[in-house]
Amino acid sequence: MATSINNLAFLYYTQGLYAKAEPLYKRSLAIKEKSLGPDHPSVATSLNNLAVVFKAQGQYAQAEPLYNRSLTILEKTLGPDHPDVATSLGNLAELYRKQGQYATAEPLCKRALAIYEKSLGPDHPTVAQGLMNLAGLYRKLGQENTAEKLEKRVATIRAINV
Repeated sequence: MATSINNLAFLYYTQGLYAKAEPLYKRSLAIKEKSLGPDHPSVATSLNNLAVVFKAQGQYAQAEPLYNRSLTILEKTLGPDHPDVATSLGNLAELYRKQGQYATAEPLCKRALAIYEKSLGPDHPTVAQGLMNLAGLYRKLGQENTAEKLEKRVATIRAINV
């Protein structure tokens, strides 16, 4: 049931109907917490989904603790070097980036990138996305040369994966 509710919430979310998606994501989360326990990776996914809705509505203060809890669950259950942990780090970094907190986002992006490189390999397309995220932060921080170096590496990865 939680999966079906989550899928309906996702449908609303993709249509920009956040007020309809939010209570459904909350319901799906509650079902998963009750049936699977509060520290299950599936609960982390639901926390992330709800946080995404809050972020989309500009409700950053509501999103941040959900992203942090999701990250904690994933690190505990999957280990600190799992790609899902990297994705969670990236989500949290994006939240900080949206708030102009670039220096706070930077170490999260770097850690996510390191996890992706280690777990997926240096030429994986997901690594290219992590590099682009970090390059964007460096541009915001005024570090154009560093951003350009990362973007060149992205071009190389993309050429390998065509």
